[in-house]
Amino acid sequence: MFTDLSSQMVFPLIPLFLTSVLGATAYQVGIIEGAAETTASLFKVISGYWSDKIKRRKSFVLLGYSLSSITKPLFAFASGWFFVLFVRVIERIGKGLRTAPRDAIVADSCTLETRGKAYGFHRAMDGLGSVFGALAAFFLFPIFGYKNIFLFAFLPSVVAVITILFLKEKKVAVNIQSEKNREQISLKSSFKRLPRDLKIFIGVSSVFALGHFGYAFLLLRAQNIGLADNTAILLYVLFYVVYTIFIIPAGILSDKIGRKPLLIGGYTLFAIMTFGLIFISNLYAMLLAFALYGIFYAMIDGVQRAFVVDLAPKDLKATALGAFHTAIGLVALPGGFIAGLIWDKINPEAMFVYSIVLVFVSMILFSFVRE
Repeated sequence: MFTDLSSQMVFPLIPLFLTSVLGATAYQVGIIEGAAETTASLFKVISGYWSDKIKRRKSFVLLGYSLSSITKPLFAFASGWFFVLFVRVIERIGKGLRTAPRDAIVADSCTLETRGKAYGFHRAMDGLGSVFGALAAFFLFPIFGYKNIFLFAFLPSVVAVITILFLKEKKVAVNIQSEKNREQISLKSSFKRLPRDLKIFIGVSSVFALGHFGYAFLLLRAQNIGLADNTAILLYVLFYVVYTIFIIPAGILSDKIGRKPLLIGGYTLFAIMTFGLIFISNLYAMLLAFALYGIFYAMIDGVQRAFVVDLAPKDLKATALGAFHTAIGLVALPGGFIAGLIWDKINPEAMFVYSIVLVFVSMILFSFVRE
């Protein structure tokens, strides 16, 4: 909650800061967002694998959140888009280190029957922090401007790091004396042990992520139709309020009816929302778009993680989560590159059509995944 309070004081402003102050293009925004997520993804599978291997989670979580915290104020010193890219990549390395071990802690701390609810609660705290952070950005932006908000965002992130010190995890003895055990904990053999349905689902999620343009382009669309930066931030707040309201019910529903139906419903809602963005032209339509995006994201965010753990071997939960996060992160760079290129070279409407096509491809592939 505290980390996202800090992050969302900064991240919704970054696309606006890049275009309004630094003169960056949508293409450059896409490269920054894509490169940041791709860099994070490379560390997610490695940290997940090592977390499973040494049976420790907390050290990765502490290092990851600490690295993210110390980079937030650096955005205030940016004079060009390339420096923003550099800082964003460093900050996302912290996310890469912490994500899979942290998600494994959630799985380790609950039963199968409440797994969806547990991930929903975790993501709700994430969302609650995002709401407070985006509201802080909205109210402080007219007073302090971009750079002072970036500096102020350091404070809640420090609180988050201190909170991690109170986290306790059960120590587990690890026996790696035999060659058999050594083979079982190698990265290559760990990947081989991941089930077929999990691998297909990771592929499905990657195809979907390639077309999932994210909130940066939603904010650019708000700018594109003539809305002020302050209004765009308020729309972002709406997205996270809706997301936070729906995320726990979505997790509970997935515990009752299964993960797959809910994910398919989320993909469908995203396609409908994206189709609407092609024709959007006023504030009221953008309000509906951001609200639908919040519901969609609530339907897939925690449920995807729970589904990965459902499909993974018990001793490879962090490895499976790391592989999942890495796969969808690796497509973020080409996804952002393609989306930004289509936006700049053709038009925003063409980019939305491209996204819809990939959503339908991922839904077809999803039919091959068994729960």
